Amino acid sequence: MIHVPISKCGDLDIVLNYKASSQKLTVTVVEAKDIPDKDRSGVNSWQVHIVLLPNKKQRGKTAIQKGPQPVFNEIFTFNKLEPEEIANNALRFRLYAVHKRIREKMMGEKLLSLKKVKPDEEIRKTLVLEPRSNLSSGDSQLSFSAISHSDSVSSTQSLSHGGVPELLVGLSYNATTGRLSVQMIKGSHFRNLAINRPPDTYGKLSLLNSVGHELSRCKTSIRRGQPNPVYKETFIFQVALFQLTDVTLMISIYNRRTMKRKEMIGWISLGQNSSGEEEQSHWLEMKDSKGQEVCRWHTLLEA
Repeated sequence: MIHVPISKCGDLDIVLNYKASSQKLTVTVVEAKDIPDKDRSGVNSWQVHIVLLPNKKQRGKTAIQKGPQPVFNEIFTFNKLEPEEIANNALRFRLYAVHKRIREKMMGEKLLSLKKVKPDEEIRKTLVLEPRSNLSSGDSQLSFSAISHSDSVSSTQSLSHGGVPELLVGLSYNATTGRLSVQMIKGSHFRNLAINRPPDTYGKLSLLNSVGHELSRCKTSIRRGQPNPVYKETFIFQVALFQLTDVTLMISIYNRRTMKRKEMIGWISLGQNSSGEEEQSHWLEMKDSKGQEVCRWHTLLEA
């Protein structure tokens, strides 16, 4: 089934070129067209971010360009892509509206499987960007399994089965009441490393102040024997508006192996000491969303 966006966020013209001899993939971000106008986005400055999935270690971003049809013409190189492995990778493109060069708002994204990339063959593509409003419903294209329906290719089995542990989190903040609401929605690809059966997992949330002292903590109930557990539990922290830039939210996922033993599957942090660009961006978007919940997938970092 091909996933049809409710409404599109624009088109992104790109060029791909893979050299098997050097194991390098070059990606040219040419231009964006039919993007949201200034009335809808509130800005006229644009930037494209690219990440190589599934490991997210190689990434890049264009310079900021202005106008209703920004031309980027920038080339990015992704290294160490072996010919027999390239089909197991994907590129994620995101279009950001940039506010005053400090804050940025993700407007749309597209996940492109590299299954059809052939050595020494130039591929020109126009990507239809899916709007952010479609992606915050809980089934964001950020999950690897979505590659199969975000691109009309055969199911990307290797990505959906060999995926890294991820967590879908919803954040909202009410500046009037000072309520920071954190919804632990669901996990993906949780594994039990010691024994070959799905783990019993729970999430632990800690709110830390600027010097790392714990202000409050809570945890979810245990989900037994589920590699893709659904938690759907919401936790409320009281954080005054002036404190919001000084706190860090730590989320850790644990596998409970016996009554006394546990091991961490992975963790993320959001806020002052965010664990990465994705987490920092999620926190900023929550602050901008005026109390609306913002949901995003995050790759868990290893303990």
